[in-house]
Amino acid sequence: MDVFDGLPDAIVVDILNKVGDVKTLHRCSTLSKRFNSLVPQSESLFLRLNQLATTDTESRPDSPVSKIFQTLVKPFQGFLLSLFSKPAKPTRYTNLSPIVPSKILSRFDRIKNLEVELPGADVSLEKGAAVKWKAEFGKTLKTCVVVAFRSASTVSSSPSSLDGESDAEFVSGLKTRVVWTIGALMAASTRHFLMSEVVKEHKEMESLVMHDVGGEGTVVMGPEGLGEFRKREEARVEEAEERVMKNRRSVVPNVRMSMRHAPSLKLKSGITLESATLVIVRPSEEYSDAGDDELATEAFAGNCMYGEAVVALLKRKKNTLEINSF
Repeated sequence: MDVFDGLPDAIVVDILNKVGDVKTLHRCSTLSKRFNSLVPQSESLFLRLNQLATTDTESRPDSPVSKIFQTLVKPFQGFLLSLFSKPAKPTRYTNLSPIVPSKILSRFDRIKNLEVELPGADVSLEKGAAVKWKAEFGKTLKTCVVVAFRSASTVSSSPSSLDGESDAEFVSGLKTRVVWTIGALMAASTRHFLMSEVVKEHKEMESLVMHDVGGEGTVVMGPEGLGEFRKREEARVEEAEERVMKNRRSVVPNVRMSMRHAPSLKLKSGITLESATLVIVRPSEEYSDAGDDELATEAFAGNCMYGEAVVALLKRKKNTLEINSF
């Protein structure tokens, strides 16, 4: 007897949870009737949308005729591809409907933890600039922490640039910092909208994390936020739903931004960040900045340079701005 066949179903499902990757699990489901019945019970999944968004047929076995055809064509495959085909491009998640990830995950009925990787970042930046953000959602935006800088180098800045900046530089820099923040909020709301169908359909889900390949931004939804979203969906007004579908993203509410800025910030690691910025965003309704320091440090606790920048920027003077819903 095959020893693997002697394993209880619960252990096999636990192994499948360790695999996690949705594409691999779809392939596993074609191995046998047992795997086909156990794969949908996987609770922890990892979905790469750039691999799975365009097709749903990769897991289907080839027919005998197609296998023979592939055997005949294989020696000439490289030549034919060079003549007639173009390199495949990853699907931009901004062009995807919420129905796409919902279809991909339709076979899974016990999802508790879902991690989604997107093909690329969505904030337009000038050369050398960098933005990282982390947003938490429920029925709408709950918090968003943004860290950004115009450039990074190991060359020490002159003392004058460390002391301050002119009024013109401040105004120009403020515009850039606001654009960075709005870009991060729009990217976060797009990701939140993209997973709306999945959240509605998989009511046992307890954790959802979305990030892009480059690690620019992360959207997080915990048990409380997922519950809030489902309740909101049940009571959603038709007019608001049409507005969301038209924008292809969730509506960002009125928010208040707590912004800290340093014209030039030298870190302990020796790296100097030019126009370093930390922005903490919360909805204006019942606004409170209590816990901002903890929120910011936890958001980038595992990232050395950005985490160090957050700690340094929290010591800077805070400026508050408000943005209307969009």
